[in-house]
Amino acid sequence: MSFETLRPSPALKDFLPIEYKDLVEHGPYGKNKKVSDMGKFKEIIEEHPMCAGCAMTLFIRLMYIGMPNPEHTIVVGTAGCGRLALSQASVPFVYGNYGDTNAVASGMKRGLDIRFPNQFKDVVVCAGDGGLVDIGFQGLMHSWFRHEKFVTVLLDNEVYGNTGGQESGMTNKGKVLKMSPRGKKDEKMDMLGLAKVAKLDYIARLAPTNPARVARTIRRSILIAREFGATYVQAYTSCNIEYSIPTPDVMKDAFEIEKDRYGFEEIISDRAKEFLKDLEAKAKAERKAKK
Repeated sequence: MSFETLRPSPALKDFLPIEYKDLVEHGPYGKNKKVSDMGKFKEIIEEHPMCAGCAMTLFIRLMYIGMPNPEHTIVVGTAGCGRLALSQASVPFVYGNYGDTNAVASGMKRGLDIRFPNQFKDVVVCAGDGGLVDIGFQGLMHSWFRHEKFVTVLLDNEVYGNTGGQESGMTNKGKVLKMSPRGKKDEKMDMLGLAKVAKLDYIARLAPTNPARVARTIRRSILIAREFGATYVQAYTSCNIEYSIPTPDVMKDAFEIEKDRYGFEEIISDRAKEFLKDLEAKAKAERKAKK
């Protein structure tokens, strides 16, 4: 959880793979990278075993770019497609038991705040609808009502994509899947509504159609979580396998779903708005002072 853990011994530096050298010398650590800089720096995650064209992978890449301090961040996940990419990133990844990600993150964040009182240590829960909304629902809701100081990112592919195509609480009503041949009988769970009930200071829903927006949303959610407690980001990340979306059409699907029912929504409390305003003013003053 520190850039120092990545610095190689001078005696070994010349023998390390070029990929590792690039990560140390040209990675995003200690700098606020922008999506517009993609291709000009070494990303935290590049290789992964996810399906070709997977929108979830794109979102995860953008999530790492949006982290304000990846060198001081831990990601908590569980079984599901997302962990296949999350576990390949150069950010510590904790694999929680199925259903207890938010409980693990709660204890971890509290412990880090005690151990490192003078350094923000960010915890990000990132998992799918099965791990968070179905099996992890209890831990999720309790962490929200306690306002634990970390962000929960829901990778909403609206199906159990990693285990054969079962319906989840986030599957839309009437949807026919391989292991739900008669169609889902119930409505999709309103997780944004539940987040509002829990009075979270930052709630967002989005699709990976606007890369800069994704990175900005993640950054805001982490910064606000540091100050006020639990925040929530819900991202549409289609499963092109279970929903039979041709690889070239994955982003076309994302745009269509965004237009139809997954439009960008950002809910920020008044105190969080003031907090962000102050941060932006300070950043602007610092940039001006450097000129």
